[in-house]
Amino acid sequence: MAGAIQTPDFPLAGRRVFVAGHRGMVGAAIARRLAAVDCEVLTAGRETVDLTRQRETEDWLAAQRPDAVILAAARVGGIHANNSRPAEFIYENLAIETNVIHAAWRTGVKKLLFLGSSCVYPRLAAQPMHEDALLTGPLEPTNQWYAVAKIAGLKMCQAYRRQYGCNFISVMPTNIYGPGDNYDLEQSHVIGALMVKTHRAKVEGAANVEIWGTGTPRREFLYVDDLADAVVFVIENYAEEQTINIGVGRDVTIRELAETVAGVVGFRGSFAFNTSRPDGVPQKLLDVTRLARLGWTAKTPLRDGLARAYAWFLDQGAAAGQTPPRQQASG
Repeated sequence: MAGAIQTPDFPLAGRRVFVAGHRGMVGAAIARRLAAVDCEVLTAGRETVDLTRQRETEDWLAAQRPDAVILAAARVGGIHANNSRPAEFIYENLAIETNVIHAAWRTGVKKLLFLGSSCVYPRLAAQPMHEDALLTGPLEPTNQWYAVAKIAGLKMCQAYRRQYGCNFISVMPTNIYGPGDNYDLEQSHVIGALMVKTHRAKVEGAANVEIWGTGTPRREFLYVDDLADAVVFVIENYAEEQTINIGVGRDVTIRELAETVAGVVGFRGSFAFNTSRPDGVPQKLLDVTRLARLGWTAKTPLRDGLARAYAWFLDQGAAAGQTPPRQQASG
């Protein structure tokens, strides 16, 4: 190994911090959170640097010389998007993380934080899922392409630590929602899809809303600004090879989630569960003990977060019967 890893103490104040993927829901929230830190936030859209292109990525980082990189850029989507476009999901995510992580090493970035995903854990992992569950069983088939790419990214961080002594770390967020979410029914995750369907049903006076699956799978949901706060906390206070989970430590069934969304939206109809559609994994709940011991816990209750997300959705024009523009996940 070429040199020792730095200490966990890495205050961002006074540093240049590149947020890769600042136009996506997560990246935008991180940029908002960094506005409260006395640091210089660097961003670049795809028209400036295409992170899937190695030369462009290396040249841009060499010119900008950030002290820290938060790698939130990714191709993301729900079950339908993963199933219908597997090549895009594995290629774009592998390309982005490979280029940014390698270029960060070449250009002397002092610290990098890579955002993985809880889908990297085995389909039938023991619940709640501890960080040590990684690679202990088969993945969920409906999002395996995205999961494999994310696993490669966190393993790259570990490899560059071991070989070059880089202070590169990774986190595993649970399901994220909030302002900036994707409300395209072909690409959205469960909360985005539920909010669109339920809002339309309310506006049109429909009697029910179709939901994919049985409604029995359990999921954990973290408000995006809580995630951003956790990311800043972790990059400033954590410097170990082991990835660290970020979540709330509680889950709900999809049926319970739908009922909560309905209450926020004001929909008084019923739900029709389409059992011919896939459920995905039976349960996905993170063990957040390691993060809690460091001193961070989530603050936003699910209903409060959903109300803020719905207010953003309405502000984007949904009240006129239109879904907001698709949010770009990378660049």
